Amino acid sequence: MSRWGLTIPLTGVRLAEQRALIESLPDLGYTDLWTAETAGTDAFTPLALAAQWAPNLRLGTAIVPVYTRGPGLLAMSAATIADLAPGRFVFGIGASSPAIVEKWNGIPFTEPMARTRDTLDFLRRAFAGEKISERYPSFAVEKFTLENPPAVAPPIMLAALRPGMLRLAARSADGAITNWLAATDVPKVRAVVGPETELAARIFVCPTEDAEAARGIGRLMISSYLTVPAYAKFQQWLGRGDILGPMWEKWAAGDRRGANLAIPDSVVDELVLHGPVEYCRERVREYVDNGLDTPVIAIVPTGSDLSGLARALSPAGVR
Repeated sequence: MSRWGLTIPLTGVRLAEQRALIESLPDLGYTDLWTAETAGTDAFTPLALAAQWAPNLRLGTAIVPVYTRGPGLLAMSAATIADLAPGRFVFGIGASSPAIVEKWNGIPFTEPMARTRDTLDFLRRAFAGEKISERYPSFAVEKFTLENPPAVAPPIMLAALRPGMLRLAARSADGAITNWLAATDVPKVRAVVGPETELAARIFVCPTEDAEAARGIGRLMISSYLTVPAYAKFQQWLGRGDILGPMWEKWAAGDRRGANLAIPDSVVDELVLHGPVEYCRERVREYVDNGLDTPVIAIVPTGSDLSGLARALSPAGVR
C-alpha cells in the first residue's frame, strides 16, 4: 500500500485540540504525519506529541531550515524526536527561503546548496555519535558530540525543487521532498531522482464545491509562494514559464492585485486541488499513480470542520 500523509497541525486549530484526530488516523488508513515550519508552530513540537498520541504513524519534518538553527541544535532536536519515535522519524531539511531566513530571522541566506550539503554530512556523523571538528565550506563546528545519539538514526530527506538538489537528494540523502507541483509533473521529477529514491510532496487540498472561493484562495497562495525565486525557477523548469510570466511581471512592478488576476484558472486547478472531498481524494491518488511515494495532504481552510475533512480525505474516506 502506498503511504498517505497529513500535514499537522491543522491551520487555525489549537494543537492540543487535535489529539483525538491524530489518534484516529491510523485506523483511517493514514501512514504519515508531517510538519512544516514557517511562522506558526515549530516543526518538532507537534511530532513530539504525535509520537505519544499515535505510536504507529511515521513522523516527518517538511521541512526544517538548515539556517535557522545551528548544526548542533539541529542534531539535538532531531535526535530527541528519533528517541521518542525510534524507527518512525524522517528528518526533512532544506534551504527554506530568503524571506524566512533573512527577513524573519536575520540570518544571511548564502550558498543554499552548500549549506544543505554540509548540514547533511554533519547530521550523518552526529547521529552516528562522532565527535566532530570540521570546517565545512558553509560553516564550522568544533568538538561537537551528541550526548544521546539516536539508537535508530533517522533517514534524512532533502527539500528539492530542481535537478541539482534533486540529484543531491538521490545521491546522498534518503529521499526528496517537493511541493507546488501538479500530478502531471511527478514523472519529470521522478526521472531525475530515479526509481529507488523516496519522493514525497506536500499537496494543497481545498475541499469545497465553491470553485470561485477556492480559486481566490489558491491565487493568493500561488502569488505568495511562486514569486519566490527558487519556486519561480522550479515552475519554469516544469514548463510554466510562459503562462506564469504575466504574474511575475506584475508582481515585480508592485501590482499585487494584477499579479493575482494574471494567474489562469488552469494553473490554480493544477496546483491547489479543490472540489468535493471524493474528487480531491482521487486527485491525490493521481500523484501516486504518476510515481509519488508519499503524498502529504495540506488542508487549505474553507471554514469547514478541518478534522472532519481530514477524516474524509483519508483512504478510508470516513466522514
